[in-house]
Amino acid sequence: MVTYIHELDDWPGFRWDDRKLAAPLSAARHLQGRLVGRMEALGFTAREQALVRTLTEDVLKSSEIEGEQLEADQVRSSVARRLGIDIGGLAPADRRVDGVVEMMLDATQRYQEPLTAERLFGWQAALFPTGRSGMHRITVGAWRDDGTAPMEVVSGPVGRERVHFQAPPAARLDAEMRRFLDWFNGDAAAEPVLKAALAHLWFVTIHPFDDGNGRIARAIADLSLARSEGSPQRFYSMSAQIRDERTEYYRTLEQTQRATMDVTAWMEWFLTCLGRAIERSQAALSGAVQQARYWDRLREVALNERQRRVIAMMLDGFEGKLTTSKWASLTKSSNDTALRDIQQLVERGILVRNQAGGRSTSYSLTGP
Repeated sequence: MVTYIHELDDWPGFRWDDRKLAAPLSAARHLQGRLVGRMEALGFTAREQALVRTLTEDVLKSSEIEGEQLEADQVRSSVARRLGIDIGGLAPADRRVDGVVEMMLDATQRYQEPLTAERLFGWQAALFPTGRSGMHRITVGAWRDDGTAPMEVVSGPVGRERVHFQAPPAARLDAEMRRFLDWFNGDAAAEPVLKAALAHLWFVTIHPFDDGNGRIARAIADLSLARSEGSPQRFYSMSAQIRDERTEYYRTLEQTQRATMDVTAWMEWFLTCLGRAIERSQAALSGAVQQARYWDRLREVALNERQRRVIAMMLDGFEGKLTTSKWASLTKSSNDTALRDIQQLVERGILVRNQAGGRSTSYSLTGP
C-alpha cells in the first residue's frame, strides 16, 4: 500500500540538503535582483505595461495548468481595471475571470498581510462564484468534508483511473491548516524564496479544498515571492513556467509526496524553475517596453474604443491576419463600421495595407 508523506510519523518535519540548494537559491536571488534593477530603470508607463502583461500571463497560465482556458482579453482588462491602469479598449470580463484576477491581486498586492483561513476561503470562493466546478456542486468558502469519497488526484478514463495522490482525511484539516498558517505567518527568519517553495508543496499536500488547490498553492507561493522582493509588482510568472514544465512539475510533486520528509528534490526543482521563469521574462519585458513606447506615440491621436482595443490586441501578439471581417467580429460591429475604423488608422499611418488585395485584403501595424 502506498504511503504518502502526510501519513509519516515525522510529518510535517520537512528537511532538505542546504548544500544542494545553495547554488540554485543564489542564482535565483541574483536574477531577482537584476530584474528589479532593470525595471526601476524603466519609465512609469513601461513598468505599468509590464505589470499588466505579467499578471495577465500568470492568471491565464495558472488556469491552463488546471485545464481551464480563460479569454486573454478579459483577463487583461480585469487586471488593468483593478490596478487603475489605462490600457485602452477594456473588454468586459465575466465573474469567473474577475474572481481569478481578484485572488491573484490580493496575494501579490497585499503580500505583507497575514495569510488566514478566512482569506483563503475568500480566494477559493472567488475562483468558483457559482459554487460549481464544471457540472459539479462543490463546497465553497470552507474546507472540504469528503462527504462522497476521499480527496484524490486522479487521471485517466473512467474505469482505468490512476491515483496520483490521496490527501489527508477531512477530519484532520482544521489542525493541519492551523499548523500550516502558524508556520507561514510566524517563521520570520525563514528564507522567503525557500518558504515559497515549501509553502506550495505543503499546502497542495494538505489539499484542503474541494477544488482550486493548485491555483491557491501557486498564489501562496507568489505571495511569499513578493515578500522576498519587498514589492507588490510582478514582472515574471512562475505559473507560466510551471505550465511549460507541467509534466516535470507533476512528476516531481508526485514523487515527493510518496517519499520521505526529505524534500530536497522538490525544493531544487522549484528554485531552478523560478530561475527559468525570471530569465523567460526578459523577452516579454522587452515587448512591454515597446508597447509603452508605441502608446506614447499615439498619445495625441484621437482613437475610438474599438480602435484602441484592436491595436492593444495586435500589440499583444495578434494571431492570423487582420481583415475587415475579423475587425467586425472582434469589436462586434458591422463591416461598414469596421472598414471606416480601419481606413482612419491607415490614413493616420497606424495601419498599413498588406500587399495581397481584393477579398484577402489585410492590414498590419506600422513599426510597433
